[in-house]
Amino acid sequence: MAVIPAFPEGQVEALTRLLGECGSGTDISRVLRDRGLVDNSNESTKWRRLYWVFLDCQCQDGCSNKVIDFIQSFLIPARFVGRNEEFEQRRSELNTILAFSGLEYGKDGKFRNCTAVQTLDEAEQRVQTLKAKFQGRRIHSEVLKYCRAELLQDNYFHAVFEASKGLAQRIREMSGMHSDGTALVDRVFAVDRPVLAFNTLQTETEKSEHKGIASLLKGCFTAVRNPLAHEPKVLWQGEDDAADYLSLISLLHRKLDDCVPTGLS
Repeated sequence: MAVIPAFPEGQVEALTRLLGECGSGTDISRVLRDRGLVDNSNESTKWRRLYWVFLDCQCQDGCSNKVIDFIQSFLIPARFVGRNEEFEQRRSELNTILAFSGLEYGKDGKFRNCTAVQTLDEAEQRVQTLKAKFQGRRIHSEVLKYCRAELLQDNYFHAVFEASKGLAQRIREMSGMHSDGTALVDRVFAVDRPVLAFNTLQTETEKSEHKGIASLLKGCFTAVRNPLAHEPKVLWQGEDDAADYLSLISLLHRKLDDCVPTGLS
């Protein structure tokens, strides 16, 4: 891990107050021990213990790397199995604080660099949920897997581009095929010998549905991804287009959720 500058005292306090709400004193003691951090604070309050431990290790090391290491271990996603909403809430609050240092804690439990903010308004805007950004839209988790960082930076052009590439990657992973774009769709969803099927293909109606969804997939690649690969970014229309395109890609991912392998190849 690259050296991360020490957090200012006020930021340390904000971080520790948040972390103190995310687990028990026993949890904190266990992770401190596991990460080789010594608690000489003589404090009983959870956040105050962490506050003095963090300030002490930053003073000794001249950086915040051990603080980041503790957070990554303490807020590991596996601890929140069955409590995804709580994890996302804590992660959002954490990222509001970290945004001032140009850091973001991802859904995968890893830290990434981002553009640092200067004001609280900027920080809160940066980490607003996609539900608020695209109110009324159902954004599939597979979409966010590939483009969440771009969305948090309001980079809609590249968000849609990455999401469309992620759609092709998911088809490859599900099918074991290695082509791309329309060729990939034609090979994987050929109605006479499909590798993956959207239904049982027993009736003409089911065959029509299967072919229609395959056409939507091809249309996504030819009308969304391919033009984006060649279109100047300055011509992009922004959030409205992104919401529509990501809704389409989300729909296609939901169709893939129900896909079944045919055993043919």
